[in-house]
Amino acid sequence: MLNTLRWIKSHIVLSILLGMATGLLIGFFIDTSPLRPLVSVISFSMVYPMMVTLDFRSLIAKGNIKLQSATQIINFAVLPLMAYVFGVLFFPDLIYFRLAILLIALLPTSGMTVSWTVMSSGNVKEAIRMIVIGLLLGGLLTPFFINLYLGESVAIPFGDIFQQITVIVFLPMMLGFLTQRVLQKKYGVETFNNHIKPVFPLFSTLFVVVLITFVMTLRAAMLFNNPIMVPQIFFPVALGYAMMLGGIHYIGRMFFNDADRIALVNGTVIRSLSLALAIALTVFDDIGPEVALVIAVAYIVQVQVAAWYVKYNMKRIN
Repeated sequence: MLNTLRWIKSHIVLSILLGMATGLLIGFFIDTSPLRPLVSVISFSMVYPMMVTLDFRSLIAKGNIKLQSATQIINFAVLPLMAYVFGVLFFPDLIYFRLAILLIALLPTSGMTVSWTVMSSGNVKEAIRMIVIGLLLGGLLTPFFINLYLGESVAIPFGDIFQQITVIVFLPMMLGFLTQRVLQKKYGVETFNNHIKPVFPLFSTLFVVVLITFVMTLRAAMLFNNPIMVPQIFFPVALGYAMMLGGIHYIGRMFFNDADRIALVNGTVIRSLSLALAIALTVFDDIGPEVALVIAVAYIVQVQVAAWYVKYNMKRIN
């Protein structure tokens, strides 16, 4: 089973494409809407393994204040504003697509941030701190930013958003911390870090593919009736990632050394798409699947951008 999970993670783009195709076929023949309550279970199963791997002690460790400040300013000032402008320019009449882009911008950095930083020989310690700080701030600030940028266009169920963020962010975070401590105490920190910890992200990736497949079943009819929708989504998403990568890379080159630059790029360009997907489907009942469709496309673009940046950095090093 683990070999299958490793294959899915190492071929995440192909796995997502296969999941999308499978979901379209299932949704064309079967009405899966009665299974919609399973979204919360799948979302929790997707987020919890990621939380087990977080290094919560990084919050109290002495860090690079300049680098962390630059990261969070980009994450919670620059990118949400950029997402709002992109939404108005490319999807002025499609509020669910605008919401999707905003959710992507509001939930920074994921567990893969560390992996990409390791592969690029970046500052891993600071990348870990970026993840924990970004998740905490993103969970707290997301409802307010949605209201600020889209409050006039979409009903903002503050209570539901906070409740679902608690269920799919803070509760898994707390349980992940407890699980981590229990496993470290039982097996030792070294065994946990080297043998147990690497297994958890595999399950998180599996449930990402499961959730995207389920999303496609819910909106199969819409996509069959409007096949140009995915290409329409792809262009602004790809352009957004290209602009993020180019601009943040330039900032990193100007103000930081190479190791910190790599951490800065991965701590901002790599978004927590799993959380964005979970929030979209559990909070916004009517438009959640449309929002999730944009996020599914973002997965494909983000992986390609991150992989290209690793190759770029390796060429610089060699």
